[in-house]
Amino acid sequence: MDSKKKILTKLIPQAALEALTPEAEMAVPQGMITDGLVSIRNFPYRIGRESRVQTVKGKIERVERPKLNDREPNNDLYLVDRGQLLNISREHLLIETGVDGYLLKDRGSACGTKVNGQSVGGNDSGGATILSDGDEIVIGTADSPYRFRFVDLDCFEFIEKL
Repeated sequence: MDSKKKILTKLIPQAALEALTPEAEMAVPQGMITDGLVSIRNFPYRIGRESRVQTVKGKIERVERPKLNDREPNNDLYLVDRGQLLNISREHLLIETGVDGYLLKDRGSACGTKVNGQSVGGNDSGGATILSDGDEIVIGTADSPYRFRFVDLDCFEFIEKL
């Protein structure tokens, strides 16, 4: 039974990010989003801008990211920022678990992060705030189209009952 728990903890997401705008949904790489939801299975969960893009037929498209020297990537989720003015920094934010639940940390981004309209970080300063189920996360300036809702799935209570 213990091995089934281990398998379930790898497959079932602990949380998710729900894309609230078409731009947010389009920024997520194909295969990482299903029905507008990005699954979060491991923490800390790091988010940043995909810097390897090219213009194809007038549209910004992601270029396959080669793995360099077996080095771990800087982010778990690479978002493609299609704006003229960039909102997403290369290493923008992370979500981690703590004693009091979830914590969102701005990783020293230029434009900052908004959680329910409150600024976290910006101007390369970093910052942190508690993150709760249903909180709206805006990656970048207040006008940024990269808007997500944090969803705490709390699946591990279900797994513990197995």
